[in-house]
Amino acid sequence: MKKIAVLGLGKVGALAGALLHDAGFDVVGFDTAPQDTTLPFETRRIDVADTTALGSALAAFDAVLSCLPYSFNIEVARQAHALGLHYFDLTEDVPTTQAIIELSKTSKGLMAPQCGLAPGFVGIVGASLIDQFDACRSCRMRVGALPQHPSGLMGYSFNWSPEGVVNEYLNDCEVLEDGVIKSVSPMEWVEKIVIGGIELEAFTTSGGLGTMCETYRGRVPNMDYKTMRYPGHVALMNFFFHELLMRERRQEAGDILVNAKPPVNDDIVYIHVSAEGMCGDRLERREFVRALKPIEIGGKFRTAIAWTTASSVAAVMEMVRDGTLPNKGFLKQEDIPLDAFLKTRNGARYAA
Repeated sequence: MKKIAVLGLGKVGALAGALLHDAGFDVVGFDTAPQDTTLPFETRRIDVADTTALGSALAAFDAVLSCLPYSFNIEVARQAHALGLHYFDLTEDVPTTQAIIELSKTSKGLMAPQCGLAPGFVGIVGASLIDQFDACRSCRMRVGALPQHPSGLMGYSFNWSPEGVVNEYLNDCEVLEDGVIKSVSPMEWVEKIVIGGIELEAFTTSGGLGTMCETYRGRVPNMDYKTMRYPGHVALMNFFFHELLMRERRQEAGDILVNAKPPVNDDIVYIHVSAEGMCGDRLERREFVRALKPIEIGGKFRTAIAWTTASSVAAVMEMVRDGTLPNKGFLKQEDIPLDAFLKTRNGARYAA
């Protein structure tokens, strides 16, 4: 796996392409209108909705990384499948992942969706904690991408795809409860979490567990994923989507929210993963907690959500290239060993 096509050159896609280039891959980036002329790899224009043009463009590559909105990913995955390419994406959308699982049953290459932060890195960490117990009774995964200096009642800025955020807030959430896979409502099960003295609230959102419920059914009785925000956020979002009926107008909802709370540069990514279980005859709790801020990469300032997401998928692609991970079938994030991930060029950023 040497020649990589990166689709979508927003903040995450452009950075992912640069990280892959620095890691020794031959990268070409594709976008409807590439803007950044300083990227260290070639860029080309493409309309990804034109399936004929997309198939022709991808034919020269070994793998494709989609950094597009989730709604495009099933077709990109189909094109990769038809061409026998490896496929990677960052999606949190459950139906998209289910479609890719089906494609993987007959794929010549590796099908690896959900390679971002959550789902993605958080599942790698969760699996690592579970493996530390003789018997694990629960695993709780929480992630929040937030402004460092929040303002207003919402306390939020849309540094991530508005389509993705709206999707997470409105789609049902899969959990393991008392050994049973259940579907629960989003923006519920609110709890308080404190990281480094900063109080946060966590609540159910869709897609963060990826395939983990199915993997750990029968082994870990209780498992869930929640998004973290500053206190008061979830009540406002429930009012916006349900009392004002914006759940029926998703595109407009995303436009309104981004207009009200545009992206900021000074963001922070909080990660809080915990597991409880038996080690010998003792009940113990293990945690992985991080508060990750923007850093400089390649002489440029990178937001926390951009570098954490791009570094995660780039690290996974390094591992596939180097033979640490399989190169065919479907890749579950929970099958990726954390220690090996952290030793890659790009995964090492999480180790600090």
